[in-house]
Amino acid sequence: MDRMRLVYEDDDVLVVDKPAGLLTIATETERSRTLYALLRAYANNKKPAEKVFVVHRLDREASGLLVFAKNIEAKERLQDQFKDHSAGRRYVAAVEGRVAHDTFTIRSHLSENSAFRVYSTQKPRAGKLAITHVRVLKRRPKSTLLEVRLETGRKHQIRVHLADRGHPIIGDMVYGSRINPIRRLALHGASLEFRHPATGKRMHFESKPPESFNAL
Repeated sequence: MDRMRLVYEDDDVLVVDKPAGLLTIATETERSRTLYALLRAYANNKKPAEKVFVVHRLDREASGLLVFAKNIEAKERLQDQFKDHSAGRRYVAAVEGRVAHDTFTIRSHLSENSAFRVYSTQKPRAGKLAITHVRVLKRRPKSTLLEVRLETGRKHQIRVHLADRGHPIIGDMVYGSRINPIRRLALHGASLEFRHPATGKRMHFESKPPESFNAL
């Protein structure tokens, strides 16, 4: 399959490692070059043909692990796990500046304006609660490598929360980064954990961040 890595597959789920620059699903301006379209083509070529259902998303500019369902029952059971936070997601991000605290949690209510830019609002009713847990992995003079765990999964949550702290993700020009040395967003979905929708078995997958992150 083009530009993605199939990590795991069975009768109910597909786990893939998405490259940076590829949309998860279609938008008004891009309908064909998406991860979902590639997976649908892969499933359609099987005998008999299979179906693919989107469970969750990853920003176009980010890379990393995603799970897709192969039937509607699996989709609903997986999405329930993301809603009740029993599914685990861990990311690695390289941010601008030296982050002071070793571990911390960011909480805010996120809203979106007419230009599709997400921001933290002081009015709880105007946004959705977002909770992000952060741990420092490595500090450099002008940057910090972080491990980020989502308790909620809002659009652009990690990007907004880190920018709010004054440490935008490297390459994230939308939310205040001033540099882009590796020509992509320095955010990678490194770990994915969920209960198998059919067997109930706990599934765990890991993906190493791109080597270019080390240069940051």
